[in-house]
Amino acid sequence: MSESLFAVRNATGEDTAALIELRALLLDGTGASYSSRSPEGTARWRAAYRNWLADNLGSNDSVRVLVAEHQASRQIIGCATGIIDVRAPTSVNPNGLSGWIQSVVVAPQWRGHKVAKQLMQTLLRWYANRDVATVSLQTTDGAFRLYQTLGFSPSAERLLIRQEVPV
Repeated sequence: MSESLFAVRNATGEDTAALIELRALLLDGTGASYSSRSPEGTARWRAAYRNWLADNLGSNDSVRVLVAEHQASRQIIGCATGIIDVRAPTSVNPNGLSGWIQSVVVAPQWRGHKVAKQLMQTLLRWYANRDVATVSLQTTDGAFRLYQTLGFSPSAERLLIRQEVPV
């Protein structure tokens, strides 16, 4: 199968249900620290994400949510989110603009068809056009090689997270 079977585009409000279901592959019942562990946790993140999408799709210049849409069926088969933060300048990042990529998800039956690669390349072009030189992401073992081929490498910094779970 070739990349021409799908197209990458900006997500719209009409994609919300599909985006929630794709993101559920990351957030429902996985071993990740950010995974929901109960039906209440699942309902909480789904409602919050629906609101976040409503607030950010097409209206926040520092957020870009992409979908990969199958050309024939119009089914959403993948997604990725890019966010731009403004941080204090450093010697390698004098403008302080930093990118964060999250929620890169491809429907299981479409994995291995370069969907994630095309989503990532689109986000990386967006960052480059916005003069964002530093881009970070968190990966799984399965996606590690893809990100390496796109120029990402492990950081020597230790990422620490303080996370309070809502009651």
